[in-house]
Amino acid sequence: MVLAYNQAVVETTSEQLLFNIARARHHEPIHFTGVSHIAATLNFQFNAGATPALTGSNGALLAPIFGGNISENPTISIIPIGGEEFTKRLLAPIPESKLTFLLRQGADIDKILRLMAEEFRELKNGAEVIYYNRPSDQSGYPVFRRILLHLSSIQDRRHLHVDPLIIQRKWTLPPESMAPEGFLKLHDTFSITYNPESRLYILSQSLPGRVLIMNYDPDLLSNEERARLNEEASQGPDNEISVDIRPEFPGGEYPVRGRFRLRSFHGILTFIGRSIADEPEYDVQKDPRTPTVSENPVSALGILESKRAPSDGALSVKVNGYYYGLRPDTGVHWNRDAFRLLYSLFQMTVTELPQRAGPGITIAK
Repeated sequence: MVLAYNQAVVETTSEQLLFNIARARHHEPIHFTGVSHIAATLNFQFNAGATPALTGSNGALLAPIFGGNISENPTISIIPIGGEEFTKRLLAPIPESKLTFLLRQGADIDKILRLMAEEFRELKNGAEVIYYNRPSDQSGYPVFRRILLHLSSIQDRRHLHVDPLIIQRKWTLPPESMAPEGFLKLHDTFSITYNPESRLYILSQSLPGRVLIMNYDPDLLSNEERARLNEEASQGPDNEISVDIRPEFPGGEYPVRGRFRLRSFHGILTFIGRSIADEPEYDVQKDPRTPTVSENPVSALGILESKRAPSDGALSVKVNGYYYGLRPDTGVHWNRDAFRLLYSLFQMTVTELPQRAGPGITIAK
């Protein structure tokens, strides 16, 4: 029973994602409804008895009778997901922390940034050039795609680092500035050494900075260099993640410096919906400097639009007389994996629903 409800909730959420992509394709509002509570009442009944058997003239014989049944009466409470808090989460740009969280689970950087990134701001000769992740940007969109393909090739070679910059901070204190008990308390958060020549205590602390996408281990850099990179990255908002691909390391045949700016979850659904008809994506080949890449589909998430329901029973929804579903994968499971990432992003965006029974729909079995 639990597995059946689990499957029903997952399918409902998946259909809502498709439904809202289709609504975005038709320029209609996006809205979600969630299952907040499931209360299932199970009734077990058992009975036993006996009845005379048909033995004719051979005597009397009792035949046992056993029976039982089970009934289920679930109450499912559904609520609209709305309000100011959820709307803000839906419209707010996705912070870099969610991107790095997904990348550390093994997500392909090309797959996830084609969904999440709004643009790439490249630093060239002290100036900033913007490449939008929109097919209507005829000059910028191909460059955006080629940068992602190159990062994906570095990731395939296991040389891509997505790590926070660790900055070492140091302070000096004269012994008379603090009582011994105070230094003992500082040991919890600081590393303390004493310099007999200067007669000063040296306090040091490792602090995590902004996250960078790199083709090298940041520990190879000096503390001053890491601090400089962190200061540059900190100038942008928390929905930007910096990229520093250097020529002297693996993947440096195509050096890149700049920042990805992430869009909101609402922006992701709008981007996918727009790509169905208004702004379809197109094939972009890798840069000549980039090695062979394993995956380079036309669409970040391929959605089929048809007047007929899919004959294979695949997941689909009907909106404004059209059926919408995932485009079948050929070879690699790009679309399924991209939709799974979209599902995870939605779960990271939606607020926690109240776990109390409210007005519900009762389904009797």
